[in-house]
Amino acid sequence: MTAVSGEMIGDDRLIRESGIEARVAAIIAPVLGAIGYRLVRVRMTAQEGATLQIMAERPDGTMSVEDCEEVSRALSPVLDVEDPIDTAYQLEISSPGIDRPLVRKSDFAAAVGHLVKIETAEPLEGRKRFRGFVVESDEETVTIEPETVESEEDEAFLYGIPFLAIAEARLVLTDELVRDALRQDKEERRQRKRDRRPTASERAALRSSKENGTERAPDEETGTQAEGE
Repeated sequence: MTAVSGEMIGDDRLIRESGIEARVAAIIAPVLGAIGYRLVRVRMTAQEGATLQIMAERPDGTMSVEDCEEVSRALSPVLDVEDPIDTAYQLEISSPGIDRPLVRKSDFAAAVGHLVKIETAEPLEGRKRFRGFVVESDEETVTIEPETVESEEDEAFLYGIPFLAIAEARLVLTDELVRDALRQDKEERRQRKRDRRPTASERAALRSSKENGTERAPDEETGTQAEGE
């Protein structure tokens, strides 16, 4: 796969790891960028002894099983050489999923209209946990409308949460979110089919070669015809 530009390699995530997870993130982010992926999250858990969970995706937000396998093949030797973890562990590569973590400004922009959970590093307006629908997102702040209100006066109340204050955020799984994900997946499948179809010029060239009798026989294309047959 062709290496991508430095812009993709650059890490524009808002959420940062610490300790071992930060060391792993610093090692793998450039590797992921070089093969056309970007880092979503690194997490070290005690699951089945010790598991290094790496969440990644393509720039368009997709991540197939084959993509996970490709990322695993690329990262395993790098982690073996750099050896940032001083204990035995299992490597787990995964996609962000439908109820994905929100780690970039673009993630919040794409989440407009959907229900999210946000936790801030420090109390904001007397609280650290927020749950509501994303109303808008700009360069510095995400604005959410509370999912529930305690009084009529609160109905028009909105929370403006600076990105710099966010410690963790993710989408909440709802029926609407699932419908949107299925609709997007269907459109992506259609687009892939359209991309595989010959262009008008290619179809015209194919018709012309058939009419002129210049279309190569299958064995001529592959060069596998045995001499003397």
